[in-house]
Amino acid sequence: MDIARPEFKTQKRRRQAVIVAVIVIAVAAVSVGVSRLKPAAPTVERGTVWTDAVKRGSMLRQVRGLGSLVPSQESVRQIPAETEATVVRIHMLPGSQVKADTILLDMSNPQTEQAAVDAQLQLKAAEAEYQNLRVKLESDLMNQKAGAATVHADDAGAQRQAQTDKALYELGVISGLAYKSSKDKADELTTRNDLENQRLAANQRAIESQMAEQQAKVDQMRTLYQLKQKQLDALRVRAGIDGVLVDLPLQVGQHVLPGTMLAKVVEPDHLMATLKVAETQARDVQIGEPASVDTHNGVIAGTVMRVDPAVQNGTVTVDVKLTGELPKGARPDLSVDGTIDLERLDNVLYVGRPAFGQENSTISLFKLSPDGQGALRVPVKVGRASVNSIQVMEGLNEGDTVILSDMSRWDNTDRIRLE
Repeated sequence: MDIARPEFKTQKRRRQAVIVAVIVIAVAAVSVGVSRLKPAAPTVERGTVWTDAVKRGSMLRQVRGLGSLVPSQESVRQIPAETEATVVRIHMLPGSQVKADTILLDMSNPQTEQAAVDAQLQLKAAEAEYQNLRVKLESDLMNQKAGAATVHADDAGAQRQAQTDKALYELGVISGLAYKSSKDKADELTTRNDLENQRLAANQRAIESQMAEQQAKVDQMRTLYQLKQKQLDALRVRAGIDGVLVDLPLQVGQHVLPGTMLAKVVEPDHLMATLKVAETQARDVQIGEPASVDTHNGVIAGTVMRVDPAVQNGTVTVDVKLTGELPKGARPDLSVDGTIDLERLDNVLYVGRPAFGQENSTISLFKLSPDGQGALRVPVKVGRASVNSIQVMEGLNEGDTVILSDMSRWDNTDRIRLE
Protein backbone atom coordinates (compact mmCIF):
# COMPACT_ATOMS: atom_id res chain seq x y z
CA MET A 1 0.00 0.00 0.00
CA ASP A 2 1.47 3.44 -1.09
CA ILE A 3 1.90 6.09 1.56
CA ALA A 4 1.65 9.75 0.49
CA ARG A 5 4.81 11.82 1.27
CA PRO A 6 4.00 15.50 0.42
CA GLU A 7 7.39 16.71 1.74
CA PHE A 8 9.14 14.99 -1.19
CA LYS A 9 7.18 17.05 -3.69
CA THR A 10 8.11 20.23 -1.88
CA GLN A 11 11.82 19.35 -1.86
CA LYS A 12 11.68 18.49 -5.58
CA ARG A 13 10.14 21.84 -6.44
CA ARG A 14 12.79 23.62 -4.36
CA ARG A 15 15.61 21.81 -6.18
CA GLN A 16 14.13 22.71 -9.55
CA ALA A 17 13.80 26.35 -8.52
CA VAL A 18 17.42 26.44 -7.35
CA ILE A 19 18.62 24.88 -10.59
CA VAL A 20 16.65 27.40 -12.67
CA ALA A 21 17.99 30.27 -10.59
CA VAL A 22 21.57 29.06 -10.97
CA ILE A 23 21.10 28.74 -14.72
CA VAL A 24 19.61 32.25 -14.96
CA ILE A 25 22.43 33.73 -12.90
CA ALA A 26 25.05 31.90 -14.99
CA VAL A 27 23.52 33.11 -18.27
CA ALA A 28 23.36 36.67 -16.94
CA ALA A 29 26.98 36.53 -15.81
CA VAL A 30 28.13 35.18 -19.16
CA SER A 31 26.16 37.87 -20.98
CA VAL A 32 27.70 40.61 -18.87
CA GLY A 33 31.18 39.18 -19.38
CA VAL A 34 30.73 38.88 -23.13
CA SER A 35 29.39 42.44 -23.36
CA ARG A 36 32.47 43.73 -21.58
CA LEU A 37 34.89 41.97 -23.93
CA LYS A 38 36.64 44.15 -26.55
CA PRO A 39 35.88 43.31 -30.18
CA ALA A 40 38.49 41.14 -31.84
CA ALA A 41 41.16 43.11 -33.76
CA PRO A 42 40.70 42.85 -37.53
CA THR A 43 43.31 40.92 -39.46
CA VAL A 44 45.36 42.59 -42.22
CA GLU A 45 47.61 40.74 -44.62
CA ARG A 46 51.13 41.99 -44.05
CA GLY A 47 52.03 41.94 -47.73
CA THR A 48 49.33 44.48 -48.52
CA VAL A 49 50.67 47.26 -46.28
CA TRP A 50 53.71 49.51 -46.70
CA THR A 51 55.81 50.11 -43.60
CA ASP A 52 58.80 52.23 -42.76
CA ALA A 53 61.03 52.74 -39.73
CA VAL A 54 61.55 56.11 -38.03
CA LYS A 55 65.11 57.32 -38.59
CA ARG A 56 67.24 60.18 -37.31
CA GLY A 57 69.60 62.08 -39.57
CA SER A 58 69.55 64.50 -42.50
CA MET A 59 66.30 64.85 -44.44
CA LEU A 60 66.35 66.45 -47.89
CA ARG A 61 63.16 68.40 -48.52
CA GLN A 62 61.99 68.17 -52.11
CA VAL A 63 58.91 68.94 -54.18
CA ARG A 64 57.90 67.19 -57.35
CA GLY A 65 55.97 68.26 -60.39
CA LEU A 66 54.97 66.91 -63.77
CA GLY A 67 55.63 68.90 -66.91
CA SER A 68 57.24 68.91 -70.31
CA LEU A 69 60.30 70.09 -72.17
CA VAL A 70 59.88 73.35 -74.03
CA PRO A 71 62.32 75.43 -76.09
CA SER A 72 64.05 78.21 -74.22
CA GLN A 73 63.02 81.70 -75.23
CA GLU A 74 66.29 82.53 -76.98
CA SER A 75 66.12 79.36 -79.07
CA VAL A 76 62.68 79.97 -80.57
CA ARG A 77 62.03 82.04 -83.69
CA GLN A 78 58.45 82.75 -84.61
CA ILE A 79 58.18 84.33 -88.03
CA PRO A 80 55.26 86.74 -88.56
CA ALA A 81 54.07 88.17 -91.86
CA GLU A 82 55.35 91.72 -92.34
CA THR A 83 52.92 92.61 -95.13
CA GLU A 84 49.72 91.36 -96.64
CA ALA A 85 50.59 88.57 -99.07
CA THR A 86 49.54 85.31 -100.72
CA VAL A 87 51.38 82.00 -100.27
CA VAL A 88 52.59 80.78 -103.67
CA ARG A 89 54.96 77.94 -102.73
CA ILE A 90 55.91 75.89 -99.66
CA HIS A 91 59.47 74.51 -99.65
CA MET A 92 59.71 72.83 -96.21
CA LEU A 93 57.29 70.90 -93.99
CA PRO A 94 57.17 70.70 -90.16
CA GLY A 95 59.79 68.37 -88.73
CA SER A 96 62.44 69.31 -91.31
CA GLN A 97 65.96 70.23 -90.29
CA VAL A 98 66.70 73.75 -91.52
CA LYS A 99 69.62 76.17 -91.70
CA ALA A 100 69.44 79.90 -91.06
CA ASP A 101 69.23 80.70 -94.80
CA THR A 102 66.83 77.88 -95.69
CA ILE A 103 63.80 79.18 -97.61
CA LEU A 104 60.62 77.89 -96.00
CA LEU A 105 58.03 79.36 -98.37
CA ASP A 106 57.49 81.99 -101.05
CA MET A 107 54.78 84.65 -100.97
CA SER A 108 53.64 87.26 -103.44
CA ASN A 109 52.38 90.84 -103.12
CA PRO A 110 52.50 93.08 -106.24
CA GLN A 111 51.96 96.23 -104.14
CA THR A 112 55.00 95.45 -102.01
CA GLU A 113 57.12 94.79 -105.09
CA GLN A 114 56.00 98.08 -106.66
CA ALA A 115 56.59 99.99 -103.43
CA ALA A 116 60.15 98.65 -103.30
CA VAL A 117 60.79 99.82 -106.90
CA ASP A 118 59.31 103.26 -106.17
CA ALA A 119 61.40 103.62 -103.03
CA GLN A 120 64.54 102.71 -104.97
CA LEU A 121 63.78 105.35 -107.62
CA GLN A 122 63.08 107.97 -104.95
CA LEU A 123 66.43 107.16 -103.33
CA LYS A 124 68.26 107.57 -106.64
CA ALA A 125 66.49 110.88 -107.28
CA ALA A 126 67.43 112.15 -103.82
CA GLU A 127 71.04 111.12 -104.30
CA ALA A 128 71.14 112.86 -107.71
CA GLU A 129 69.65 116.03 -106.22
CA TYR A 130 72.25 115.84 -103.45
CA GLN A 131 75.07 115.65 -106.01
CA ASN A 132 73.62 118.55 -108.08
CA LEU A 133 73.30 120.73 -105.00
CA ARG A 134 76.82 119.84 -103.89
CA VAL A 135 78.26 120.80 -107.32
CA LYS A 136 76.30 124.08 -107.43
CA LEU A 137 77.28 125.09 -103.92
CA GLU A 138 80.92 124.18 -104.51
CA SER A 139 80.90 126.29 -107.71
CA ASP A 140 79.40 129.28 -105.87
CA LEU A 141 81.93 128.83 -103.10
CA MET A 142 84.81 128.78 -105.59
CA ASN A 143 83.58 132.02 -107.17
CA GLN A 144 83.34 133.64 -103.77
CA LYS A 145 86.79 132.41 -102.84
CA ALA A 146 88.11 133.90 -106.08
CA GLY A 147 86.54 137.27 -105.24
CA ALA A 148 87.92 137.12 -101.73
CA ALA A 149 91.36 136.29 -103.08
CA THR A 150 91.22 139.37 -105.34
CA VAL A 151 90.28 141.61 -102.43
CA HIS A 152 93.02 140.05 -100.33
CA ALA A 153 95.58 140.75 -103.09
CA ASP A 154 94.37 144.34 -103.47
CA ASP A 155 94.60 144.79 -99.71
CA ALA A 156 98.15 143.47 -99.67
CA GLY A 157 99.15 145.83 -102.53
CA ALA A 158 97.51 148.80 -100.86
CA GLN A 159 99.33 148.01 -97.60
CA ARG A 160 102.65 147.96 -99.39
CA GLN A 161 101.85 151.20 -101.25
CA ALA A 162 100.85 152.89 -98.00
CA GLN A 163 104.11 151.85 -96.36
CA THR A 164 106.08 153.18 -99.38
CA ASP A 165 104.20 156.49 -99.36
CA LYS A 166 104.78 156.79 -95.64
CA ALA A 167 108.53 156.48 -96.17
CA LEU A 168 108.46 159.01 -99.03
CA TYR A 169 106.39 161.37 -96.94
CA GLU A 170 108.88 161.18 -94.12
CA LEU A 171 111.66 161.99 -96.62
CA GLY A 172 109.66 164.92 -97.96
CA VAL A 173 109.32 163.51 -101.41
CA ILE A 174 105.50 163.49 -101.45
CA SER A 175 102.95 165.62 -99.75
CA GLY A 176 100.95 164.60 -96.71
CA LEU A 177 97.74 164.57 -98.79
CA ALA A 178 99.14 161.91 -101.10
CA TYR A 179 100.24 159.77 -98.14
CA LYS A 180 96.84 160.15 -96.44
CA SER A 181 95.04 159.09 -99.63
CA SER A 182 97.23 156.01 -99.92
CA LYS A 183 96.65 155.10 -96.25
CA ASP A 184 92.84 155.51 -96.51
CA LYS A 185 92.76 153.21 -99.52
CA ALA A 186 94.79 150.58 -97.64
CA ASP A 187 92.44 150.78 -94.63
CA GLU A 188 89.39 150.42 -96.91
CA LEU A 189 90.78 147.32 -98.58
CA THR A 190 91.67 145.85 -95.18
CA THR A 191 88.05 146.28 -94.08
CA ARG A 192 86.77 144.76 -97.33
CA ASN A 193 89.18 141.84 -96.91
CA ASP A 194 87.85 141.19 -93.39
CA LEU A 195 84.27 141.36 -94.62
CA GLU A 196 85.02 138.94 -97.47
CA ASN A 197 86.59 136.50 -95.03
CA GLN A 198 83.54 136.69 -92.75
CA ARG A 199 81.21 136.28 -95.71
CA LEU A 200 83.20 133.30 -96.92
CA ALA A 201 82.97 131.65 -93.49
CA ALA A 202 79.21 132.32 -93.30
CA ASN A 203 78.73 130.91 -96.78
CA GLN A 204 80.62 127.76 -95.84
CA ARG A 205 78.33 127.27 -92.82
CA ALA A 206 75.29 127.83 -95.05
CA ILE A 207 76.61 125.26 -97.51
CA GLU A 208 77.09 122.71 -94.70
CA SER A 209 73.53 123.34 -93.50
CA GLN A 210 72.05 122.93 -97.00
CA MET A 211 74.09 119.79 -97.60
CA ALA A 212 73.01 118.36 -94.24
CA GLU A 213 69.37 119.05 -95.09
CA GLN A 214 69.71 117.34 -98.45
CA GLN A 215 71.64 114.45 -96.83
CA ALA A 216 68.74 113.99 -94.40
CA LYS A 217 66.39 113.64 -97.37
CA VAL A 218 68.73 111.07 -98.89
CA ASP A 219 68.89 109.16 -95.59
CA GLN A 220 65.11 109.26 -95.33
CA MET A 221 64.74 107.85 -98.85
CA ARG A 222 67.40 105.22 -98.12
CA THR A 223 65.62 104.14 -94.92
CA LEU A 224 62.32 103.95 -96.78
CA TYR A 225 63.96 101.91 -99.53
CA GLN A 226 65.58 99.56 -96.99
CA LEU A 227 62.20 99.06 -95.30
CA LYS A 228 60.45 98.32 -98.59
CA GLN A 229 63.30 96.06 -99.66
CA LYS A 230 63.11 94.23 -96.33
CA GLN A 231 59.38 93.73 -96.82
CA LEU A 232 60.08 92.47 -100.32
CA ASP A 233 62.77 90.10 -99.07
CA ALA A 234 60.40 88.90 -96.35
CA LEU A 235 58.15 87.47 -99.05
CA ARG A 236 60.79 84.74 -99.26
CA VAL A 237 60.50 83.41 -95.72
CA ARG A 238 63.76 82.06 -94.31
CA ALA A 239 64.35 80.06 -91.13
CA GLY A 240 66.70 82.62 -89.57
CA ILE A 241 68.32 80.08 -87.22
CA ASP A 242 69.65 76.53 -87.45
CA GLY A 243 67.10 74.13 -86.00
CA VAL A 244 63.88 72.25 -86.65
CA LEU A 245 60.78 73.61 -88.33
CA VAL A 246 58.04 72.71 -85.82
CA ASP A 247 55.07 74.60 -87.23
CA LEU A 248 53.99 75.95 -90.62
CA PRO A 249 50.19 76.32 -90.55
CA LEU A 250 49.75 77.52 -94.15
CA GLN A 251 48.60 76.23 -97.52
CA VAL A 252 49.42 77.33 -101.05
CA GLY A 253 47.04 80.09 -102.12
CA GLN A 254 46.27 81.16 -98.58
CA HIS A 255 46.05 84.91 -98.03
CA VAL A 256 47.74 86.25 -94.90
CA LEU A 257 47.54 89.60 -93.12
CA PRO A 258 50.38 91.48 -91.40
CA GLY A 259 51.20 89.82 -88.09
CA THR A 260 49.96 86.38 -89.11
CA MET A 261 52.28 83.66 -87.73
CA LEU A 262 53.92 81.98 -90.73
CA ALA A 263 56.33 79.49 -89.16
CA LYS A 264 58.05 78.48 -85.93
CA VAL A 265 61.64 77.26 -85.81
CA VAL A 266 63.37 76.00 -82.65
CA GLU A 267 66.86 74.88 -81.74
CA PRO A 268 66.27 71.38 -80.33
CA ASP A 269 69.43 71.44 -78.22
CA HIS A 270 68.28 74.47 -76.21
CA LEU A 271 65.42 73.21 -74.04
CA MET A 272 64.09 73.94 -70.57
CA ALA A 273 61.59 72.14 -68.37
CA THR A 274 58.24 73.60 -67.39
CA LEU A 275 56.87 71.89 -64.26
CA LYS A 276 53.46 72.08 -62.63
CA VAL A 277 53.93 72.09 -58.84
CA ALA A 278 51.02 71.90 -56.38
CA GLU A 279 50.32 75.33 -54.92
CA THR A 280 50.65 73.97 -51.35
CA GLN A 281 54.25 72.96 -52.10
CA ALA A 282 55.28 75.74 -54.46
CA ARG A 283 55.38 78.38 -51.72
CA ASP A 284 58.88 77.22 -50.70
CA VAL A 285 60.33 77.11 -54.24
CA GLN A 286 62.94 79.82 -54.85
CA ILE A 287 64.87 80.90 -57.95
CA GLY A 288 68.31 79.30 -58.12
CA GLU A 289 67.44 76.10 -56.23
CA PRO A 290 68.86 72.88 -57.73
CA ALA A 291 66.54 70.53 -59.57
CA SER A 292 66.63 67.30 -61.53
CA VAL A 293 64.43 66.43 -64.51
CA ASP A 294 63.63 62.82 -65.41
CA THR A 295 62.95 62.39 -69.12
CA HIS A 296 62.32 58.62 -68.65
CA ASN A 297 65.47 58.13 -70.71
CA GLY A 298 67.87 59.89 -68.37
CA VAL A 299 68.02 62.50 -65.61
CA ILE A 300 69.16 66.06 -66.35
CA ALA A 301 70.46 68.50 -63.73
CA GLY A 302 69.05 72.00 -63.68
CA THR A 303 68.23 75.08 -61.62
CA VAL A 304 65.00 76.97 -61.02
CA MET A 305 64.96 80.05 -63.26
CA ARG A 306 61.35 81.31 -62.86
CA VAL A 307 58.36 80.80 -60.59
CA ASP A 308 55.03 81.93 -62.02
CA PRO A 309 53.27 84.25 -59.53
CA ALA A 310 49.83 83.04 -60.67
CA VAL A 311 48.05 79.83 -59.68
CA GLN A 312 46.21 77.87 -62.36
CA ASN A 313 44.07 74.82 -61.59
CA GLY A 314 45.74 74.41 -58.21
CA THR A 315 49.29 74.38 -59.59
CA VAL A 316 52.13 76.85 -60.03
CA THR A 317 54.32 76.82 -63.15
CA VAL A 318 58.05 76.52 -62.41
CA ASP A 319 60.62 76.89 -65.20
CA VAL A 320 63.84 74.91 -64.80
CA LYS A 321 66.98 75.75 -66.77
CA LEU A 322 68.71 72.55 -67.84
CA THR A 323 72.44 72.59 -67.08
CA GLY A 324 73.22 68.95 -67.82
CA GLU A 325 73.62 67.22 -71.15
CA LEU A 326 70.38 66.28 -72.88
CA PRO A 327 69.81 62.53 -73.28
CA LYS A 328 68.89 60.95 -76.57
CA GLY A 329 65.25 61.46 -77.50
CA ALA A 330 64.93 64.80 -75.69
CA ARG A 331 62.66 67.00 -77.77
CA PRO A 332 60.06 69.74 -77.30
CA ASP A 333 56.78 68.71 -75.59
CA LEU A 334 58.35 65.55 -74.11
CA SER A 335 56.65 64.67 -70.79
CA VAL A 336 59.01 64.78 -67.80
CA ASP A 337 59.03 64.46 -64.00
CA GLY A 338 60.87 67.14 -62.07
CA THR A 339 62.19 67.23 -58.52
CA ILE A 340 63.31 70.45 -56.83
CA ASP A 341 65.59 70.45 -53.77
CA LEU A 342 64.34 72.94 -51.17
CA GLU A 343 66.57 72.47 -48.11
CA ARG A 344 68.39 69.89 -46.00
CA LEU A 345 67.28 69.39 -42.40
CA ASP A 346 70.04 68.02 -40.16
CA ASN A 347 69.61 65.75 -37.10
CA VAL A 348 65.82 65.33 -37.29
CA LEU A 349 63.45 62.41 -36.84
CA TYR A 350 61.75 61.49 -40.08
CA VAL A 351 59.83 58.67 -41.68
CA GLY A 352 58.44 57.87 -45.10
CA ARG A 353 55.57 60.09 -46.09
CA PRO A 354 52.21 58.41 -45.33
CA ALA A 355 49.43 58.12 -47.87
CA PHE A 356 47.44 60.82 -46.07
CA GLY A 357 48.96 63.54 -43.95
CA GLN A 358 49.77 67.20 -44.49
CA GLU A 359 52.86 68.85 -43.06
CA ASN A 360 52.64 70.73 -39.75
CA SER A 361 49.63 68.73 -38.52
CA THR A 362 48.72 65.85 -36.21
CA ILE A 363 47.90 62.54 -37.89
CA SER A 364 47.22 59.01 -36.68
CA LEU A 365 49.41 56.08 -37.71
CA PHE A 366 49.47 52.39 -36.86
CA LYS A 367 52.68 51.61 -34.97
CA LEU A 368 53.80 48.00 -35.11
CA SER A 369 54.26 46.07 -31.89
CA PRO A 370 57.77 44.82 -31.03
CA ASP A 371 56.90 41.30 -32.26
CA GLY A 372 55.51 42.66 -35.50
CA GLN A 373 52.28 40.68 -35.11
CA GLY A 374 50.02 43.65 -34.44
CA ALA A 375 49.76 47.41 -34.72
CA LEU A 376 48.29 50.10 -32.46
CA ARG A 377 46.98 53.46 -33.63
CA VAL A 378 48.96 56.40 -32.20
CA PRO A 379 48.74 60.17 -32.75
CA VAL A 380 51.80 61.64 -34.43
CA LYS A 381 52.67 65.31 -34.77
CA VAL A 382 54.55 65.95 -38.04
CA GLY A 383 56.49 68.97 -39.29
CA ARG A 384 57.91 69.82 -42.67
CA ALA A 385 57.40 67.36 -45.50
CA SER A 386 59.26 66.26 -48.58
CA VAL A 387 58.30 64.16 -51.59
CA ASN A 388 58.99 60.81 -49.91
CA SER A 389 59.51 61.67 -46.24
CA ILE A 390 58.07 63.79 -43.45
CA GLN A 391 59.55 65.17 -40.23
CA VAL A 392 58.36 63.60 -36.94
CA MET A 393 57.91 66.08 -34.10
CA GLU A 394 56.09 64.01 -31.44
CA GLY A 395 54.51 60.59 -31.00
CA LEU A 396 57.26 58.30 -32.36
CA ASN A 397 60.80 57.39 -31.46
CA GLU A 398 63.78 56.38 -33.51
CA GLY A 399 63.44 52.77 -34.58
CA ASP A 400 59.62 52.63 -34.40
CA THR A 401 57.97 51.03 -37.42
CA VAL A 402 54.70 52.47 -38.73
CA ILE A 403 52.29 51.66 -41.51
CA LEU A 404 52.28 54.30 -44.26
CA SER A 405 49.62 52.74 -46.51
CA ASP A 406 46.05 53.97 -46.75
CA MET A 407 44.34 52.59 -43.62
CA SER A 408 41.05 54.43 -43.96
CA ARG A 409 39.19 51.07 -44.00
CA TRP A 410 40.11 50.64 -40.34
CA ASP A 411 39.24 54.12 -39.10
CA ASN A 412 36.87 52.59 -36.50
CA THR A 413 39.47 50.44 -34.80
CA ASP A 414 42.63 51.23 -32.86
CA ARG A 415 44.27 47.81 -33.20
CA ILE A 416 44.93 45.43 -36.04
CA ARG A 417 46.58 42.02 -36.36
CA LEU A 418 49.11 41.35 -39.09
CA GLU A 419 49.44 38.00 -40.79
